[in-house]
Amino acid sequence: MKFAVLMFPGSNCDIDMYKAIEDCLAEPVEYVWNTETDLLKYDALLLPGGFLTGTIFGLVRWPA
Repeated sequence: MKFAVLMFPGSNCDIDMYKAIEDCLAEPVEYVWNTETDLLKYDALLLPGGFLTGTIFGLVRWPA
């Protein structure tokens, strides 16, 4: 299988995800920026977590 770790502005844990696939599964893995249009060459797309703008605003809305 060929894996792609999708990268977005503000994403984190992408390095951890990449290393997990590389070290534990010994499968091919690549970092792929979110603007990539040809994803058909990958068998699995991995979305790491992050601190995007929506996440920050979501935390602000929690009642005190």
